[in-house]
Amino acid sequence: MRPGPLNLITDVAGLRVGNAHDGGLKSGVTALTAGAPFAAAVHVMGGAPGTRETDLLAPDRLVQAVDALVLSGGSAFGLAACDGVADGLRAAGRGFAVGDARVPIVPGAILFDLLNGGAKDWDLNPYPALGRRAFHAADTRFALGSAGAGTGAMTANWKGGLGSASAVLDNAATVGALVAVNAVGSVTAPGGRFWAAPWELGDEFGGLGLAGPFDPAHEPLPQKRVGEATTIAIVATDATLDKAGLSRLATAAHAGLARAIVPSHTPYDGDLVFAVSTAARPAADPFALSHAAACVLARAIARAVWSAAPAPGDLQPCRAPAG
Repeated sequence: MRPGPLNLITDVAGLRVGNAHDGGLKSGVTALTAGAPFAAAVHVMGGAPGTRETDLLAPDRLVQAVDALVLSGGSAFGLAACDGVADGLRAAGRGFAVGDARVPIVPGAILFDLLNGGAKDWDLNPYPALGRRAFHAADTRFALGSAGAGTGAMTANWKGGLGSASAVLDNAATVGALVAVNAVGSVTAPGGRFWAAPWELGDEFGGLGLAGPFDPAHEPLPQKRVGEATTIAIVATDATLDKAGLSRLATAAHAGLARAIVPSHTPYDGDLVFAVSTAARPAADPFALSHAAACVLARAIARAVWSAAPAPGDLQPCRAPAG
């Protein structure tokens, strides 16, 4: 297993990611799209999810492909970011055909960043406009850390952020992950080493070495604080998978979330994972794909926090050294 050329989810050929954010708001939106509709599924393990149109991702639903997926800050207000992405898709002539009408299919999920120090006293919900900007910004290269949906994210002890990583398997299939980390839990052990260190490739999040074992007697679990809740992610592959197979891939990817964040899937977090297939390659060994999805998501989570940058009004420090 090796990283793809960009070490981003867009190493899965055909996928594009766009970010939009507002520094004063300390929040933003990340949109994943492609030149054609793609199959998707979702699995939720957190106790407090916020979602839009995820019911239609079940294998037995009529619509078998989506036009985009959205990760957003803003709690329930952020679900409106999907409206902006849908508007951009509609203007481009995209969407599920119903007679002469086209209806863009844009599932989304949100994290809670309303109490992170940003200005949230808006009169008009800013998230539809952010969603449309994110859609139009979609490209194969995009910023990590304090960008898009990760702009105002926090964790138990460090600033959170937006992360991504990829892997090319021995069978030539590619698996990638995209994640906005805003967790109740911590991504590092005492001393600052990442829980995800065993899966690091090269020094993609500092090469700091392995964290020691978790000792509940000396390392009490983080306490819930305002502004920290929910890690939302997308894993993607170019191997052909139907919605049932993608549901299993999303489920397996949660293992990577649990490896990288302690604790994860709490009653306060809305932790969820979307899974995507572009079906550009033949079906691959589901065991290898599932293992890769978990590893890539763990790496992406650590990269999110390692890539975060300081900004005025931050309530938490950044893990990476300044400069």
